[in-house]
Formats: sequence, structure tokens, C-alpha cells
Amino acid sequence: MHSTLSKRSLVVAVGLAVLALPFGAAQAQTALADVLKAKTVRIGVPTDYPPYGFVGPTLAPMGLDIDIANLIAAKLGVKAELVPVVSANRIPYLQTKKIDLIVSTLGRNEERAKIIDFSHAYAPFYQGVFALKATEIKSFADLAGKTVAVARGAMEDEMLAQVAPPTTIVKRFEDQAATTAAFASGQTQVIATSVSNIGVLSQKNPGLGVEYKLLLRDSPCFVGVGKGEDALRGKVNEIILAAKADGTLETLSQKWLKRGAGELPL
Repeated sequence: MHSTLSKRSLVVAVGLAVLALPFGAAQAQTALADVLKAKTVRIGVPTDYPPYGFVGPTLAPMGLDIDIANLIAAKLGVKAELVPVVSANRIPYLQTKKIDLIVSTLGRNEERAKIIDFSHAYAPFYQGVFALKATEIKSFADLAGKTVAVARGAMEDEMLAQVAPPTTIVKRFEDQAATTAAFASGQTQVIATSVSNIGVLSQKNPGLGVEYKLLLRDSPCFVGVGKGEDALRGKVNEIILAAKADGTLETLSQKWLKRGAGELPL
């Protein structure tokens, strides 16, 4: 009798302990094995955020994140199933196992690190100063006397105020769309914005000839991996490190972002 009660107590205690664990902690971490068994890796990617991910002329997704997603699948030896995501659903999709990885301009911060894991960085995401190729800008001092479009109150507005010479003519607009439109129509010589907004502009106006001039802020992109999925994260890190070593990351950055990858954090 005593032995039976002890066994029952033990079962109850274990059950309660499992229920007390954070979501997913009691589950086996099998993402890599599952991917290899299915011969498919489901990767959340952007499809409306050039130059990282957008729908191309053939209606197929293309962009830097798409290339990285396909690279990871190829190196894993499996098929890539690209799942369109947006900022709001990409982490929930990963947590609920609708996808195996996130490759969607994902930045790393403390709050996100509590619920998912991150690979090494694979690309920069940045705010910068952009202008036409013919506009000579080598340093912030060269902004003196030039007109610069920026979204009022945006991060670029704050950073520009810290580095632009006093004689810079800053023209503030109410949002990024208005800011980009003003620059595209020639109302300003320069624009301070994110690389993604320049990607949209370049896609709509391929003959404009806009190029990156100066860096305001770098925010690298990481691959999102399920919490505790160390085997899959390790494989992704191996792929990223190899791509960094053989120049693939640099090539993709130059191709899509028109600047080098720089020093990407591990």
C-alpha cells in the first residue's frame, strides 16, 4: 500500500513539475531532426519589405532574406518552404511551430531573447544618408548647405541632428512615405532614412540612381530559432560562419544593400 502511494505521489509530483515549466521546456528539442526527417525547412520570410524580401517580376519572392533562407536550406540539404510573415506574426509562428526559422530582418533584443533564440548575425540593417550618385558626400561635413529630407521625429531625425553641420537645411515631413516622395521628386538633394525605404524607392524608380553615402545607425539581422533548439541553431551558425568566411555574406550585402556587410556580431 505504502509503495503504491509513493508511486502515485511521484507521478503526481512529476506531472506538476512539468506543468510548472515554461511553455515548450517540457517538450523534446527536435527541430533539426524534424527538418531533416521531413526534408523541408519552413522559413518565415518578408514579401513586402524590399530589398530584404519582396515579390519579384515573376511573382516569386526575392531579396536578401530570401537568398539567405534558400542558402540555409541548401546547406541543410533540404527543400526551402518559404512562409510569408510580417513583424507581428513572425515570432508567434515560430513559437507555435508553424515555421522552423525566421529570416525576416529580425533584430535581437533582451525581450525577444527571453522567448526565442538567435543565430549569428547575417546582414546589416541600417539607417543612413542617401543621395544620387552624382552628389558628392564623403563625410557629414559635406552635408553643409545641402537640403536633407527626413521624417519628423523619426530615429533618423534624432541622429541627423547630432551629426549634421549647423548649415544643413533639414526638411522634415510627416512620415516616411512623404519624406521619400519629396526626395524622389527633387525637393531635396539628400535623404536620411532606412535601407528598406531606399529599397522601396529603388524598386519604384530604378533609373533614379540612389546610393548609400553615410551610416547613421547599424542594427544587424539575425535568424530566429525556437527557444532551446540548440542543434538547429548550431547548424545555422555553421552555415552563416562559412558564408561569412567565403565572402557570400559580403556579396549578398553588396548586391541588395549596396554596401558591405561590415563587422557582424556573433
